[in-house]
Order: sequence, then structure tokens, then C-alpha cells
Amino acid sequence: MKVVVLGGGSTGEHFVGALRRFDSEAEITLVESRLVGGECSYFACMPTKTMLRATELAASLGRAPGLAAERPDPAGVWSWRDWMTNDWDDSGQLHYLEEWNCRLVRGEARVVRPGVVEAGGEEVPYDKLVLATGSRPAIPRVEGLDTVEYWTNREATSTHEVPESLVVMGGGPVGAELAQFFARMGSRVTIVERGDHLLGRVHSDAGELLAEAFRADGIDVRTGVGIEKVEPGIRVHLSDGSEVEGERLLVATGRRPNTEGLGLEELGVEITPRGVRVDERLRAAENVWAIGDVNGIALFTHVGKYQARVAASDLAGRAAKADYRAIPAGVFTDPEVATTGRTDGDDLVTARVELGSVPRLSTYEKPARDGFIRLFADPAERVLVGAVCVGPQAAEWLGQLTLAIRAAVPLETLLDTIQPYPTFSEGVFLALLALRDALE
Repeated sequence: MKVVVLGGGSTGEHFVGALRRFDSEAEITLVESRLVGGECSYFACMPTKTMLRATELAASLGRAPGLAAERPDPAGVWSWRDWMTNDWDDSGQLHYLEEWNCRLVRGEARVVRPGVVEAGGEEVPYDKLVLATGSRPAIPRVEGLDTVEYWTNREATSTHEVPESLVVMGGGPVGAELAQFFARMGSRVTIVERGDHLLGRVHSDAGELLAEAFRADGIDVRTGVGIEKVEPGIRVHLSDGSEVEGERLLVATGRRPNTEGLGLEELGVEITPRGVRVDERLRAAENVWAIGDVNGIALFTHVGKYQARVAASDLAGRAAKADYRAIPAGVFTDPEVATTGRTDGDDLVTARVELGSVPRLSTYEKPARDGFIRLFADPAERVLVGAVCVGPQAAEWLGQLTLAIRAAVPLETLLDTIQPYPTFSEGVFLALLALRDALE
């Protein structure tokens, strides 16, 4: 069996390993025109978390008695980030492919006819095709934007400069993380979000608390306004009539799936504005699967890897289907924001506890930063369906809530679970108590 994977990002790589665990004989070819490892390894997840860790450490020093805050040295931060990305060299990833007995073809890929892909000047035959071409920054139609030089996440995560001032277009995870990073590195930052709160896809409680934290960091937070026009300079005209100037402009207004120019019309694949349409097994057409950002279901690295495992199981003839009831996500700002499952709907019962009621927070830093745990339950089934957590390392202790939702663990069982002391997980118990009271 010949399997060709289009796209060598984290999703495509993960698929190779997942399939090889099922099938040691398949001929696997991965096609990638850029760096193997993709956006996450070089321009998103890994470099940003490294950059944010430096500024988080520095800010924590300022909140801890007996210690003093010190602004990170840019050269040191860039050196740490460059080490993490291996100076944008993917040699290490190639060893991974060799270990899995996967052939790499460098080049832009295009389906020339069913069963054949053209890439790197050669025709590559396949029996099964996997689309893992990822996504790219979505650039909005704003007057004058094409007349200025702007950053996307790629430039912001590979720069070696700290601009004197920065205007961030978009208050989602990418915009929020990079806004706080550059503010703590010394930039004068303005973040502009058209929605009524930061992190528009996350519960408003989290976005509003994060805006308060940003203002404490000196960030000018503008919500409920959009950018109408951009002039060289950088001069930005907002929908409320005000203007903002900056040395740099960062466009962080979401992602767009990479579906163009692949010749998918040859295969009967349906492409929507959201991405390639797939079924619960990630099938896009006969002998074609689409995994990760390209299908637009949930643009997270961990979801792409999950889909890679589902698709590999299906391709190998094993029963598998995707279940998206409990998708966890983290925004690695300070404080950290973590979500999982469903957090909206009038049919849900919800309860919130402040993180200040959890003893662990008082040992973490002083004065303690604000945070909370908010849970959402189905009142008929008495099971969790969603959660929002804001606080130190929230994405780390969210896992038990993700599992509880996925496994439909009864509320009584969760309340009977022993949480270690002193940890932030104890806050989960307190939130569950409040949720039980709300349900009764």
C-alpha cells in the first residue's frame, strides 16, 4: 500500500508515526515544501511559549516578596527562542521520518489525476492520500493594509527586535499572547479587538479578566472597535473615530486553511470556506483523508494530532471516529486561560469560584493574581459539559475536567475524587461543590 501525506507539519508527522504503528509495510511518502515540523514548531506554539516563559518569569519576580522584577534581556530571549526552533533548521525532524521509514519529497504538491501527485519535479503514485496542508494567517480586507509592511505570527515569532510601539489587530489567542510578550519586553502596545471582549471564542469572563491584567501591564486595550483604515507610518484609524500609531503592526485575525492549488477538484473533495469537508472518520473522498487545520474543525495542534490518530486507524482498517465533545485549549498569557467543552447555552447550569479561595494561590506569588474556575453542567444528566479556568498553569490542571467531560463522569464521582493539597486542582473540588449547589 502506497500512502502519500501532503504536509509535513505536526499533524502530518504525527500521522506518519500513528500509521506506522499499525502498518510496518506501507510505503509512506511525505511531501513538504517548507520546514518539516510546520508552523507549530517554528512560528507558533513552541517559539511563542518559549518567549512568553521568559517574560512570565520576569513578571513573577516582581510579585514575589524578596525578589525584584527585571525586564528580560532581548538578546537572551531571542537566543532561547532560536535554540528552541533549532535556528529554523528541520534536520532533527528528518531523523524522525527516517526512524519511521518515511520518504520525504521536497516541493509544492498537486494532484494531477486520481492516484498520482506531482511534487518536486516527479510524479508520486498513491493508493491512499492524506491532506495535512495546514493553514496560513487570514488577512482581512482593510483599506490601506496592503500599503504597509505588517507582521503576522511568522514575523513576530522570528524577529530579533523589540519595536518601540506595536499595534495588534485581533484579540484572539495569537494577538493576546504576542501583545503581552512585547509589552513586557518594553514595547508600547495597543490591542484592537472588534468583538466586545478579548478571546472572543472563550467565555467573556476570561476575556474581561485578561483585559484587566493587560491594562495592569500597561497595554492599551480597545474592544468593541474595528480597524477601518491603515496608513504608512503606522497610523491606524478605528471605527470609533480614534487613531492609533505604532512602529509595527501585527495582524492576528485568525487562520485560513490551505486548500488552493492542490488539484483537489480531481478527487471530488468538497471545499467550503471553512476548509475541506470530512466525515467523522476524517474521510474527504474515496481513499482521501483531511486532517488538522485544513478541515477547519478546530485549529489546534493537539486536535490535528488527534485527527491524525483517528485517520491512521481508519486507513489501517480499524474502527475509529472523532469525538469533539471535550476539546481542550490553552491561551498562554499571564494569567493563563484554559477551556474545554461547551460553555454556552441557556440549558446549562453553571457555577464559578474565585481562585483566591484555593490555598495554592497564596503560596504561588504575592499579591495573588486574579483567577477563577467556572464549570458548566447538563442538569438532566448531572455531568460536566464544559469548563473555563484562569490562573497559573491552568492548561496543566484542566486535564481532569477534559477527561470528566469525555467520559461523562457523574458529578458525585467527581466530588468523591481526592484532590492533592496544596494544588490548583483543589479548586476543581470547590467549583464542583458550587456546581452541585447550583443544580439542587
